[in-house]
Amino acid sequence: MRRLLSFRDFDWALLAMVVTLCALSVFEIYTATLHTKYLGFHTKQMFWIAAGLVAMFLFAKIDYHRLLDWAPWAYGVCLFSLVAVLAVGRKVLGAKRWIQIGSMHFQPSEWVKLVLILVVARYFANLGGRSLTWKEIAKAFVMVGIPMLLVIKQPDLGTTLTYTPILVAGLFLGGINIRQALILSTAAVVLVAGVWTSGKILKPYQKARLTSFVNPDNDPRGTGYQLKQSLIAVGSGGVWGQGAAKGTQTQGDFLPIPHADFIFAAFSEEHGFIGAIFVLLLYFFILMRLIQNAQTAADLSGSLIIMGVVAVLTFQIAVNVGMVIGFMPVTGIPLPLMSYGGSSVLFTFLALGAVMNVRMRRFVN
Repeated sequence: MRRLLSFRDFDWALLAMVVTLCALSVFEIYTATLHTKYLGFHTKQMFWIAAGLVAMFLFAKIDYHRLLDWAPWAYGVCLFSLVAVLAVGRKVLGAKRWIQIGSMHFQPSEWVKLVLILVVARYFANLGGRSLTWKEIAKAFVMVGIPMLLVIKQPDLGTTLTYTPILVAGLFLGGINIRQALILSTAAVVLVAGVWTSGKILKPYQKARLTSFVNPDNDPRGTGYQLKQSLIAVGSGGVWGQGAAKGTQTQGDFLPIPHADFIFAAFSEEHGFIGAIFVLLLYFFILMRLIQNAQTAADLSGSLIIMGVVAVLTFQIAVNVGMVIGFMPVTGIPLPLMSYGGSSVLFTFLALGAVMNVRMRRFVN
């Protein structure tokens, strides 16, 4: 007898943690932009969060097996949209990343992450979890590599890098062996070295941003400026923080884009070490809850979908927080559910909708 699908199976504990994080995001965007030209962005963020919640519930109702069937078509649409960005996209600060529709700006590269999660899950699930051949591994690389090349041409290095953990998670869960992993790791090192020295793929400013974190004092007013101000903001927060809307670096407009890429630095300045640890613990519990849902999935494809979401979120959190404290280069990767941005917020909620989708069907025959 088929068990009826119900929102009683929804992961309400996970949703509660996500909503808490969103509330902190709205509050921090408000206080960080209080005396800047970005004042009012917290209202827009509330709109995106509300839209994301609706999209998550709707996405959770569509059987994920059907989503997997649609994935190849969605993949084709995504490739078309990425080509369209290069052809007719809106150029901002030297990069074509958005398609303007009326007063709205649509960033296709964010949506590609969700489609890649579904496509990669479908591909490896169809292989049945057996040992992978080199031909099958090559197909997976081509599948993820094509959108990566299109996005790097925009250029958008940060978003390009977020596609990598989807492939890595798929290979790891899909049946790659240790010997193949070692060979691929060596090849990756050689490839990165080749890309770095070629001078044809990475722009000079991208190289400068990637190396400035090693010693930001070499160019404190140029490539090292963002990192220097971020470190000062985090350090000035101390244990308990300077208080909401009282951060000197944030309110003095020294910290760049405090509502987006460097929101964790602004939050740390205002709420200190205790506040930063609370946010990191919240992320930790969210990720652990996601992994628990992956373990209880009804099939391999469901587990692959959830672990693809885990891989992307973990990567974004690690890189953004690492960037803020000087352990990672400045790449422009947003902090999930905290940084301002409609495309990022909607992607995250749709990804969580896919997770809820798998969870709600774990007992359905």
